[in-house]
Parts: sequence; C-alpha cells; structure tokens
Amino acid sequence: MDLDTARQELEEFIPHVKNISDGSIKKMAGRDLMRFKEFKKQGIAIKFGRFTQKENKQIQKNIEEFLSLTGLDSAEKLLFTSRYPEEKDTIHHLKTKHHFCEKISEGIPRPWRLIYYRARKMFDPNNYKGRYTKEEKEKLKKYQALHGNDWKKISELMSRSNLSVAMKYSEIKSAINYGPWTKEETQKLMNAVKEVMRRRLKTENPSSLSSVQQSDTDPWIEREKLYQQLPWTQIETKVGSRYWRQCKQKWNSILTSKLTKGQQLYRGTNGLQAKINLIKRLYETRAEDASEVNWDELSNAIGDVPRAYVQAKFYRLKVSSVPLWKRKTFSEIIDYLYEKKLPELEEML
Repeated sequence: MDLDTARQELEEFIPHVKNISDGSIKKMAGRDLMRFKEFKKQGIAIKFGRFTQKENKQIQKNIEEFLSLTGLDSAEKLLFTSRYPEEKDTIHHLKTKHHFCEKISEGIPRPWRLIYYRARKMFDPNNYKGRYTKEEKEKLKKYQALHGNDWKKISELMSRSNLSVAMKYSEIKSAINYGPWTKEETQKLMNAVKEVMRRRLKTENPSSLSSVQQSDTDPWIEREKLYQQLPWTQIETKVGSRYWRQCKQKWNSILTSKLTKGQQLYRGTNGLQAKINLIKRLYETRAEDASEVNWDELSNAIGDVPRAYVQAKFYRLKVSSVPLWKRKTFSEIIDYLYEKKLPELEEML
C-alpha cells in the first residue's frame, strides 16, 4: 500500500493522522490498519487517552500468554531486550516467530505503539523506585559526568528508567528560580518553543515553515497544538534559569491566557459550532469515564486550545444543560447532551 492510501485509510480511525510522520504511517499501516478494520466490523471505536483497568488487565493477559508461548521467563526480557545482550538474538527470534506485535495488542482497540509503551511502563521494574535518595542524586551527577547524556547507559547503572534519570538530572543541574517569571525569562521561553517548532516543521513539512517564520505575534502561539509533546529538557537549557517542569507549566499558562483573554472566536455562531463539535466528539469516544477521554485529542473539536480550555467548556455545558448532572454517570451525561442538547444547538445554529 502506498503512503497516501495508507494515510487516507487511517484517517477514518485517527483524526489527527495528518500530523503523523511518514515513517510512523508506514508502521501503522502494517501493524494497525487491519486491526482497526476488524474492530470497526465489531462496532468498536479506536481509543486514545488513559488506559482503563480492563485494558491494563488485557495487556497483562497478553504478555503472560506470550511468555508461556515462548518459554521466556520474564516480561522484562520481552519488553526490554537490550538489557539482556547475551540473550538478545534468541529473544528477537522468538518475538518474530510468534508474532509479538499481533499478540500483545489482541483485544485492545488502540494503536500498537501506545499499547507497547503502556506495557513497558507496566512491566518495567525500574519505574516504581520512589523518590531519589541523596546517594542516588550524587551517583546520577557522577554518571552524567562520565557518560554525558547517554540516559540509556545511565538508566542501566542507576536501575531507573531513561526518562526518570533524564528528568531528575535536569532538576538537579538547574539553577532553579521559584519566584515569579520575569519578562526576560518569559521571552526566552517563547523563543525556545518557537525555535523547537520551527525545526520540527522543517523536518516534517518544509513548505509550512514560511508561515511560522512570518508569524512573530500571538496567532502563531494560538496554532501551537503540540505543547505537551515538546522536548522540555532542550527548552529548559535555552531558558537557563528554570527547570523543565516549570517551563512546561508556564507554557501551558501562556497558551491558556492567550487563547481565552479577550478572544471572540467562540462567541455567536462559532460558539454554537464549538459546542456541537465537542458533544459529537465526546459521544464518538464512547467513554464510560472522564479518565478515558484524551482531552488533548478532543481539543481539535473546538480549535487550537489547551486541554484545560476543553475541559472547562465541557464543565459549563453539562452544568448549564444537564438536569441533576451530579447524580448521573459520565456516559449518561454525554448521552443526554447528544440526545437532548445537540438537536437544540443545531437548530439554533
């Protein structure tokens, strides 16, 4: 299947497919497309967002069955094969022979990549070590001095996950300032995010770069939708006086402020359309609980806004439109909005 056809067919299941790289599209066409079509036949929608307890149990069942099938004695060997260099070839052979990709994703209507990452998080013994001790922090500084930012190597030495050691070192090395952000710091953050996005756009879609370069004012920020997937440790380095978590929180507050302050976009007919889109998208998720909703994905339903804006929009909608909403379940609230409020809004529009 050619790339354009794959992207077009995947769009039915993944609304944001246009933002996915060509390489990822090729992998999804092989690993996910047939699965998605089978789920569609069963009337099951593809899901994103937080994994449910039922899905976690299914992943555990799939992993246990695969271990039994292959004779491997631990999920760590299966999911973190590089930690076992002497057995690596044998493990890779078993994974290929017994169709690891298909087995691990059985019964779970999500992209394979998300299932795989979730399994790694569930079964990584290095993920649940608690707070760093003083001794661990000293070791981390020592290992970073010896190995630089080779977080994979350092994570093995520390018995912590790659992300954990990278983020903890980021906090340790920063000259942390807990006071209010200065204008200079805020401008450094804005410039750092813009530079990162320019590089990303240049890599993924060179033709779109010119529009970003020409836009040095607020509208550029209003179009920025990937704020939660930015390389925060890189941005932290460019800001200099704040560590990554502070940078992320500040950026989110900037987005929220700029997208809501004095904005006229969601008033009048645009406001009605935003509510209509939100209700429809929530209904399509078939979520039983708010925790199952990927609010970042849902932000596309009403425009380039942060998840907090979407959640606030939904809250106002249910409070103003659903009688006795506190006594209803999440799915009952969505059903009421879809069946009762949606026709009213569409008539008004």
